[in-house]
Amino acid sequence: MQWAKFRYPIATFVLAASIALPCAAADSPALQQANARARQFVRQAQQEQRIPGLQVAVIQGGRVVLSESYGWANVENRVPVTAKTRFPLNSATKPFTGVAMMQLAQAGRVDLDAPVSRYLTGLPTAWQSVRVRQLLTHTSGLPDIVEASGSMIGGSEADAWKTVQTLPMGAAPGETFAYNQTNYGLLAKIVAEQTGGTYERYLAERQFAVAGMPTTTFGDSYDLIPGAATVYAYSPRQPLADGETTRLSHWAYDIPYSLWAGGGIQTTAEELSRWLIALSDGRLIGTDALRAMWTPGRLNDGAAGDWGLGWPVLQTAPTRRVAGIGGARAAFVVYPDQDLAVIVLTNLAGANPQRFVPKIAEFYLTPAPVR
Repeated sequence: MQWAKFRYPIATFVLAASIALPCAAADSPALQQANARARQFVRQAQQEQRIPGLQVAVIQGGRVVLSESYGWANVENRVPVTAKTRFPLNSATKPFTGVAMMQLAQAGRVDLDAPVSRYLTGLPTAWQSVRVRQLLTHTSGLPDIVEASGSMIGGSEADAWKTVQTLPMGAAPGETFAYNQTNYGLLAKIVAEQTGGTYERYLAERQFAVAGMPTTTFGDSYDLIPGAATVYAYSPRQPLADGETTRLSHWAYDIPYSLWAGGGIQTTAEELSRWLIALSDGRLIGTDALRAMWTPGRLNDGAAGDWGLGWPVLQTAPTRRVAGIGGARAAFVVYPDQDLAVIVLTNLAGANPQRFVPKIAEFYLTPAPVR
């Protein structure tokens, strides 16, 4: 991760008006009230956290009941967020990879309980017994190709892959949960090997096209992506002479090609909504595969891990809650037992929308008090 040199004075930052997008007819008074409460809450959260721009969408009963855009996609040029503005999902890409692996498993092309060495050759001896399932659930014990700073280890992308294979295992496979980008780099290689193409091509054909996501793509700060939101942060690189402790700055993020399966998707809340609907109505994977994907993986001692197959599992009882969370700025949370999903995509590193998505969900799960 690197800071860009551009700085934009906080004093001149003004939130743009929200831009409402078409969604399913909101005939029910209860739904109208839920939407009104959600709009008010999102505006308040945006102002309090000084989020330049965001998209929000709510899916209930298999249809989009709220889809809106707020603020600036690019602050310095006063470019408003629209329904077509693309936001990076970062690690919220991993659920797409989970779906890809379930698709290949359903097709009999991948056995999730097989060792990764069945599908990839030339791996270090210590890596060969790791199961595909353990890559998906972050229980592989493999060393991480990404440092704590967010940069790949070593020099070039190729050097990083050579270096990580010389490092010791962090733990025995299945012993513990440890979030790890190496896992998803290997999963992308498996997808490519088993399909005869590339990871991104497979997703484009088997997920984006099926769900109706024509503008969804891959890339990072260094790629030229039309309509992409500029990403910002409120942390200066050095003490500021005028006494300010925060200042809105560009936030540069780098997702190397080989790690796109773990964080490379750029999309809109509108298209992400279509994907979640396609997932729930069986157009991407079957019902049994969906339930298995959203079930926490098990460690060697039988304890439940923190992730299912590509998805963080936030809650299993009394009702399930699974999510996609990425870059401290994008989140979608699915409530399978209550037929609800909420998406919030922002362009502020540190916005952490996963923290306030549950509040939005409450408006649709709990009727407003009678006044």
